[in-house]
Amino acid sequence: MVGQSEMIRSRLSVIFSFALLVVVLAAATVSAQQVKRRPVPKPAEPAATPEVSPKPEPTVEVTDSRSAVPAKKNGRPAANTTGKNQNPAPGSVKGSSAYTYEFSRPEFYISYVLIKHDEFGKGSISFKKKGVEETQTDPITLSPVTLGKINDALAALNFLDSAEDYQFEKDYSHLGNVTFTLAKDGKSRTAKYNWTLNRDAKTIADEYRRIANQYVWQFDMAIARENQPLEAPKLMDALDSYLKRSEISDPKQMVPLLKELSNDERIPLIARNHAAKLAGAIEKMKS
Repeated sequence: MVGQSEMIRSRLSVIFSFALLVVVLAAATVSAQQVKRRPVPKPAEPAATPEVSPKPEPTVEVTDSRSAVPAKKNGRPAANTTGKNQNPAPGSVKGSSAYTYEFSRPEFYISYVLIKHDEFGKGSISFKKKGVEETQTDPITLSPVTLGKINDALAALNFLDSAEDYQFEKDYSHLGNVTFTLAKDGKSRTAKYNWTLNRDAKTIADEYRRIANQYVWQFDMAIARENQPLEAPKLMDALDSYLKRSEISDPKQMVPLLKELSNDERIPLIARNHAAKLAGAIEKMKS
């Protein structure tokens, strides 16, 4: 009887423990759900900061730039004080000179020549070849040697103040007509002749003919170098002939060009060698 009672008590204790465990688990579940469902408080919004108006930009007073421009002056610009020669155009200032030489003979190969330059030798040459309507023009720069010959002859003639007629009594217009004009210091005089016994008048005509020979030759050689290199040997022969007949006014002025030609591989070797030979021969000439 006692053993049966102990057995009942033991079973009841187990049942009671199990029931207690169920109750504890249920309470824990309910508590967890309550915690889960509890609303999370929203973070407090920061207090609104008062709006600050931007600091005004400093104002800058703008003045009309036109008011700062100096008034125009009618006076002449200040004179050049550098002391350098500006090579003024012929006749542009007192003391400057203008030289004009004109040759005409329609039957000649060079049928027309016009040379203009100032007292510094700066100018141009225009010429026309027989059978060619177009007139060719190139710049020129006369050497001091050439200018000296011309000016010495003009001084000997007292050209501007003289009224002498240099034309010979007979007309030799078949040799070509020369017209020379000199303008200087407000004076101007023109002389025309085709043959003369006056040595100084003849010197002027001869020097300008030599100038024309040089610059027409240089023009033809420039064309040959660019487009007709096979013409170069013939042109070198022509220059050799001019030099032997003293038909170039200042041969030494041509030395730099001849040396350049001696190294120009565009023209035949025979022409290059000839140019070097002529340059050497000219350099050996007495001044």
